[in-house]
Amino acid sequence: MRIIDLSVALKGGIASDPPHMLPEISYQDHKQGAKEFAASFPGLKPEQLPDGEGPAIERVVITTHNGTHLDAPYHFHSTMDGGKPSLKIDEVPLEWFFSDGVKLDFRSKPDGYVCTADDVKRELERVGYTLKARDIVLVNTAAGTAYGQPNFIDKGCGMGREATLFLTRQGVRVTGIDGWSWDAPFSFTRKRFAETGDPSIIWEGHKAGREIGYCHMEKLTNLDKLPAFGFKVCCFPVKIAAASAGWTRCVAMLES
Repeated sequence: MRIIDLSVALKGGIASDPPHMLPEISYQDHKQGAKEFAASFPGLKPEQLPDGEGPAIERVVITTHNGTHLDAPYHFHSTMDGGKPSLKIDEVPLEWFFSDGVKLDFRSKPDGYVCTADDVKRELERVGYTLKARDIVLVNTAAGTAYGQPNFIDKGCGMGREATLFLTRQGVRVTGIDGWSWDAPFSFTRKRFAETGDPSIIWEGHKAGREIGYCHMEKLTNLDKLPAFGFKVCCFPVKIAAASAGWTRCVAMLES
């Protein structure tokens, strides 16, 4: 079995989120770790340790939405499935996170485009695939090659309300995208809102979770290396109590 890593590396100092959300990572090397050990063991000198080295560690300041992560229904709205309390990341059934994968190739869609249910149907027809319950649907956009670039959060298309509901009505409960958001980039939605004054276009793909609860991943990578179907996706989230999201080391598994 061949494994393809669909997760980006969590890094500080690269364009991956709006400035107020960027992760911060400080690195402690082995020499610094030796000093910490010496402070924990009275009488120990750092140079007494093998090669004068202690543990290397990292201190990280992040949100649950940095890096490749999986959003719980609670992130989208307080209720789902017609008024039930939304599931938080530690409440979502684990069965959702390991299943057959399907890739929709929307790289040709322009930045800011809002994909429709018809777009999804045409792509499934093109590749010859019929969705089934619990498929994990991944969306490959033009944002995939822009991670870490200054324009990343403005790249790629997004998934609209009807496109999202089309998937969830087929029993899909986990989706993913290589962009910053499941929805179209905010810069484009902001312009459309200024023109129309219509608040329903804001986060419309996310808000579809009010009607049918689902999870989606953001900031995936390497989707261009996947076939349209015929692979498994494994994307278990980190278990964070009562959280709106959890980081995931999402991978695809293909038969060699």
